[in-house]
Amino acid sequence: MILLTRLNGSTFAVNPDLVERIQEQPDTTVVLVDGTTFIVTETIEEVIDEIAEYRARVIALAHSMHFDAPAAVPASSRGPRRFGVVDGAKASPRPIGGRS
Repeated sequence: MILLTRLNGSTFAVNPDLVERIQEQPDTTVVLVDGTTFIVTETIEEVIDEIAEYRARVIALAHSMHFDAPAAVPASSRGPRRFGVVDGAKASPRPIGGRS
């Protein structure tokens, strides 16, 4: 979330992934994908910088995380073959060499 300031001085947080466009006319207006609009005190450049900084923080956090790799499972103990399965998604087993 990024913090922005309304014209009355109140601060609010917005998910930058939902920002569709930012325009200045003369006040800065942030328009979300659902059509919601916010008039803010920040300039276009400041809003863009906040979004870029948010995305950089997300990437830096992802790079700093350490994930344990799953243990290798021998092919013979994996059960029946599953086709079209990505990242362990559930799929119904199909017979090998035949159609069902």
